[in-house]
Amino acid sequence: MKRLLILFSLILVTGISAAAYAQTRNTEVIRAENYLKNLKTGKARFVQTTSDGREASGTFYLKRPGKLRFQYEKPSNDFVVADGLFIYFYDSEMEQQSNAPIGQTLADFILRKDLKLSGDVTVQKVARANGLIQILLTQTDDAGAGTLTLGFTEQPYQLKKWRVVDGAGGITEVELFDLKTGMDLPNSLFVYRDPKPTGYNQ
Repeated sequence: MKRLLILFSLILVTGISAAAYAQTRNTEVIRAENYLKNLKTGKARFVQTTSDGREASGTFYLKRPGKLRFQYEKPSNDFVVADGLFIYFYDSEMEQQSNAPIGQTLADFILRKDLKLSGDVTVQKVARANGLIQILLTQTDDAGAGTLTLGFTEQPYQLKKWRVVDGAGGITEVELFDLKTGMDLPNSLFVYRDPKPTGYNQ
C-alpha cells in the first residue's frame, strides 16, 4: 500500500508539473505572437554567425507586412531585401542576384500579415536559456526541413535573436542590438536596385 501511495503521489506531482509547463508554454506563445503581430516597423544593428564561425554585421530594417532589408557593412555590398512579393539576395563578390517568392522562404513567417504561431508552423519547445525566452518552431507538414528558434528578452520584451537550422544541419544565427520600433521607414528601402555600375555586362 505504501508503495502504491508513493507511486500515486509521484504521478500527481508529475501531472501538476506538466500542467504548469503547458500553461507557461501557452502564455509565452501567446505573448510572442502578440508581440510579433504588433511589430510593424523596426531597425537594429545585427551580427550574423554561421556554423563555420564566420561573422558578418550590418543594419536590419523591418516593415510588416511583407518588407525587410539586411544591409551588410562595407567593404561588403551584400544585401537581402524583401519588397512584399519577392525576396532578393545580392552577392557583391560574385556580382550576382538571386530571388524567390517570399512565400517559398523562411522570411514569410515573420512578414505575413496574419502572423500565427500555429497552423503551418508548430511550436516544438518553449524554454528559458541564456537569459532569453526561446521558442522553437518547425514546419507542421515537414518537421525535418529544419527549425527556427526565436529568442526574446523579458525586460523589455523584445525580439533579440533567431537561429535557423536547415535540413542539412547548417546553422545561421542573427542577433539584434539596439532595436528601435515604431518609426517611419521609406518604401524605397525595400526596393531591389541593382548596385552594379551602369553598363555592366554579364
